[in-house]
Amino acid sequence: MEYSHRYHAYPTQAVAERLEYHIDVHRQAYNYTRYEYENVDADNIGSAYKHHYRLPDWKDEFSVFSDVNSKALQRTVTRFYQNLSNLSKKKQNGNKVGKLKWKSPTEYQSMTYSQSGFELKNTSGRHATLELSKVGDIRIRYHREIHDQAEIKEVTIKKETTGEWFVSFGLETDDADLPEKPDVDSLNTSNSVGIDLGILNYIHTSDGKTVDWLDLEDDYERLRREQRKLSRKEKGSNNYEKQRVEVAKVKRHIRRKVLDYQHKLTTWLVKEYDAVFVEDLNVQCMLQDDGNARNKQDVAWRQFITLLEYKGDLHGTHVVQVDARGTTKECASCGVETAKPIWVREHSCPACGFETDRDANASLNVLQRGFSALGLGWPESTPVETALPTDTHSVSAKRVVETGSLGA
Repeated sequence: MEYSHRYHAYPTQAVAERLEYHIDVHRQAYNYTRYEYENVDADNIGSAYKHHYRLPDWKDEFSVFSDVNSKALQRTVTRFYQNLSNLSKKKQNGNKVGKLKWKSPTEYQSMTYSQSGFELKNTSGRHATLELSKVGDIRIRYHREIHDQAEIKEVTIKKETTGEWFVSFGLETDDADLPEKPDVDSLNTSNSVGIDLGILNYIHTSDGKTVDWLDLEDDYERLRREQRKLSRKEKGSNNYEKQRVEVAKVKRHIRRKVLDYQHKLTTWLVKEYDAVFVEDLNVQCMLQDDGNARNKQDVAWRQFITLLEYKGDLHGTHVVQVDARGTTKECASCGVETAKPIWVREHSCPACGFETDRDANASLNVLQRGFSALGLGWPESTPVETALPTDTHSVSAKRVVETGSLGA
């Protein structure tokens, strides 16, 4: 299993200057890779593996490339080809794409050491030291321990738009070291849950729980104030740069608040249940719909699902994505579809008379589809038999935070 841990870094001024220099050299290497890809005979390039053989010639022609770690330089070349591959996949999916762009200094703010060139030291306390080849020692806030079973595959250091530094460790753990998930045949279906990613609530579960939305209105009001101040500054001036940093800090605060909430919510879910079923949403298309786009962006559903899957592996919980089409329209009791405008919040089936909350009905359908995906039948005592609007009760954000804070 592959995952990552991210830590705040505190380089000294001298080390920060070296980091900025190294990152700029890697930016030049990325741009030169792009240049050669478009102008050099395809027999000599065309893949990251082939392009790596050209790096000794680079160093002979441009001494600046000898100043950085060789493995990190190879990783920068690989980064270009990964971006190229992602662009190709988007094109195959029918998206209109252009070419990879030349990277300016403001667009390229990170570098990655792969396989070697780094060492994590002094990890006994709340702070640790990361040694990077040709850069030096960097103090990091070691708020989360990297387990002995995890192998550090790569290290990425990045300077954020706020001027802060962060280090991300790419980790790999043998699946044999992870907790075993319950066998499907012996899965406790009564301790399984379907989740509807809702509109009035952040999530609605098939056992009648709802979790409220994260309140970001004050944060967005502050962002609007700071952006208005920025619009009154002369672009390129010192005051403009100071205010740009203030805007970046507010945006960072919002992102962190959402991510922290999702971490705690997903941890609560995988600790609470043996199996969690969630809708496989096409978030990109949803954001293109008219209305409510910012709220959909705020909830970051794709990020939520990704975190849920990774937490499921860490805690031995089944996490299954199911087809989201028709979960709201389809009756969880008899399967008859009934069209419902977005403002209709109750489900009332004209065929069988089953009545419940709209989101509760959707979560029950997600639960049923999850059982089908695992090859299990609908339990004899189904939640549908007792599902009524009065069954729903809200789970406070405080409970989610307290439960989710116990561990990642």
